[in-house]
Amino acid sequence: MFTGIITDIGVVRTLERQGDWYAVIATAYPAAEIAIGASVACAGACLTVTGTGTDWFSATISAETIDCTTLRDWDIGTRVNLERSLRIGDELGGHMVSGHVDGVARLCSVAEEGDSRRLVIDASADLSVYIARKGSVAVDGVSLTVNDVEDHRFGVNIIPHTLTQTTLGAAVPGTCFNLEVDMVARYVARRAERLEVECNGGV
Repeated sequence: MFTGIITDIGVVRTLERQGDWYAVIATAYPAAEIAIGASVACAGACLTVTGTGTDWFSATISAETIDCTTLRDWDIGTRVNLERSLRIGDELGGHMVSGHVDGVARLCSVAEEGDSRRLVIDASADLSVYIARKGSVAVDGVSLTVNDVEDHRFGVNIIPHTLTQTTLGAAVPGTCFNLEVDMVARYVARRAERLEVECNGGV
């Protein structure tokens, strides 16, 4: 479990693309604090640590993750938002994020608003139903508040701190993001679907 608060930007150091992929990611995290088998959210996707070094950790990327996330576009030098898993007693500064990416969304437009930057993102029809104004969403692992929704598109404002401390500051129209909708919204929608079936005489 994660919070959507990015604590480092890693860099893909090596990448082996054979069956499941094998990646080595450079990081500022102390190796002693990353246990083998621990979970690290990489651009919002939960990966299991398989090895560590002085300034890196490695992970295996499954075919499912490659198919369903932007990790398929990784290359040597790709910058990656990183967050270690939540520990009991940690501050929940963002929202509850599972690290299970729901789909890929595309950045439509970027505009400066004061000191912040406004991003308008296009989500697929099956995901946009879970996105609501003032609700939460994780974009490449970053916990954000939705400002508005129109059809399949939603807008978010990125403050200067987030622009400099995550990869979102480098995003341009056409950039694709890993998107995870709010898990509470997902369960509420599922319950509503079930109630509708029951009201219509289903089982």
